[in-house]
Amino acid sequence: MPSEWIALIPFFPLVGFLINGCWYLWGQNPVGKKAVDAKIAGAIASTFIFASFVVSLALFIQLGQLDESSRYFTQVLASWMSIGEFNINIGFRVDSLSTLFTLVITGVGTLIHIYSIGYMEHDEAPAKFFSYLNLFCFAMLVLVLGDSIPMTFFGWEGVGLCSYLLIGFWYTDMDKAIAGKKAFVANRVGDLGFLLGMFLIYTTYGTLNYSDLSQVVTEIPVTAMVVTSICLLLFVGCTGKSAQIPLYVWLPDAMAGPTPVSALIHAATMVTSGIYLVGRLNALFSMSPVAMSVIAWVGALTAFFAATIAIAQSDIKKVLAYSTVSQLGYMFLACGVGAFSTGIFHVITHAFFKALLFLGAGSVIHGMHHEQDMMKMGGLKSKMPQTFLVFVVGWLAICGIPPFSGFFSKDEILWKAFSSDHGSIGLYLMGAITAVMTAFYMSRMIYLTFFGEQRSDIKAHESPSVMVYPLFVLAALSFAGGWIGVPHMNWLEHWLLPVIPEEAPTSVSHSMEWVLMGLSVAGAAAGIFAARRVYQDLSLASELKQKFLKLHQILENKWYVDEVYESLFVQPIVRLSRWIWKVVDVQMIDGVVVGLGKLSMKTGQSLKVIQTGSIHVYAIMMLIGLLVTLGYVAYGLV
Repeated sequence: MPSEWIALIPFFPLVGFLINGCWYLWGQNPVGKKAVDAKIAGAIASTFIFASFVVSLALFIQLGQLDESSRYFTQVLASWMSIGEFNINIGFRVDSLSTLFTLVITGVGTLIHIYSIGYMEHDEAPAKFFSYLNLFCFAMLVLVLGDSIPMTFFGWEGVGLCSYLLIGFWYTDMDKAIAGKKAFVANRVGDLGFLLGMFLIYTTYGTLNYSDLSQVVTEIPVTAMVVTSICLLLFVGCTGKSAQIPLYVWLPDAMAGPTPVSALIHAATMVTSGIYLVGRLNALFSMSPVAMSVIAWVGALTAFFAATIAIAQSDIKKVLAYSTVSQLGYMFLACGVGAFSTGIFHVITHAFFKALLFLGAGSVIHGMHHEQDMMKMGGLKSKMPQTFLVFVVGWLAICGIPPFSGFFSKDEILWKAFSSDHGSIGLYLMGAITAVMTAFYMSRMIYLTFFGEQRSDIKAHESPSVMVYPLFVLAALSFAGGWIGVPHMNWLEHWLLPVIPEEAPTSVSHSMEWVLMGLSVAGAAAGIFAARRVYQDLSLASELKQKFLKLHQILENKWYVDEVYESLFVQPIVRLSRWIWKVVDVQMIDGVVVGLGKLSMKTGQSLKVIQTGSIHVYAIMMLIGLLVTLGYVAYGLV
């Protein structure tokens, strides 16, 4: 039965984690050669995540053969919590939504695992790295397959833990350790909102099971304030996991981890958790126009804000990191205007081209002997021709040039922002301007990296085949992946109908859709040509930098948001912690404990004078004690 296969999807990467984890704990490197160890550990991890992909694909095919009303499979493994009427099972659900995510997680995840074999060949602990990678995929699969909100939250916390382990993988470097800690703390802030939203859902609707919740949200009358509170609390959790304002600050620092980690976190897994949650609970979010408006505007502002920062970054991975924050904003913009299936569409295309770009950047870094500064690159087109070829595909896809995948999903988002009842001209303009900036900063990156003359003495070389071949697969997906959501014959929207209802038809004419599509392509082309004009001759770029030096410094320093957070939150908490340590811990708690100890010592010092060591003295003291006792007894008898 297909339902009996569901648990195998998260089970396989869990087994891979245990095998590589035990190998590492019980004394890794029996072979003694790092490259060989990476191949063995990588082969184990890649095999198990690929096995999950095979099962996911088989279930996807099985679902396609079912009617729309019965397009789901469920599997309950055991009872998790049972307290009175509150019952939560360890259960999984495969339906139209979760199967898309499992295919992306396991499919793109397999390519990232294979790529990592080459990238981590010189690392000291490849088995530990691949065990963490498998554990990350296990947690993400539990998140999207869970049949209840607590099961999703279990996976939600799991990916948070794994992100901490992977971002800070090279923890002996203090900056990398701090980046991992920053990601962990920022996500805990968001997770508090998720928890409070989950508690409010149960007290309001009496269930946390997804299938039950989809029915009762329309049957149980609830005030608009309660629904809005639930949605906004859940969205706070989404701003943490999916890096939206104000909790986006952890994601750019996540670049401290190995590049395959960046690709896995930023493309196929963790950062899409928030979009998955909003899509899964679309019936609930649709009941709150206020929450929908907040989601749309936060997404649009995040997309625009992150794009402005990406323009001035010189670290190739930082550019892609802020690009991810911006693209996630697009996804929430789509969900906020009611186009949930369009947001999911961009999740899929983004997984393809952003994984390609991150792994392509990793190939550049590998070929440049771990140099990440684009100002020291240039001229790599001839030295790394294969990497350049696939990178161009990812670049055109994210810029929104047809017929590459990013064009279809990004253009659909802009159209929905313009035409939807929940949309507005303001949302559309912010998305359109962000699209132009995206084309500009991505073109800036490719010109600085691959064109012109190399600006350093580093001898660049092409990456090994095990790193390059996955890039060609991702390039093919980045080119053709958008055809699943072609307007007016949208397979994806129809596929998601059992989970996400069809959107209401718009009153805006199709001719306007063609006009906006043309403007979108023209804007992308303008961004590309502007970047070519500025960065083909770096003297012009230098002149513009000097002319707008203050603005450039602001953008280069990321609008000083980290410094503001440091002043408003981090340092006050540090000072409070030090006060608690010095006053409450050292003076009060330690003072009481140490004081009692000193009192005991002084008492002992006072009483030790009667300890003479003389038997005669002890005999006299015993006699005196006996006489006193007898006198007391005699007095009582009288």
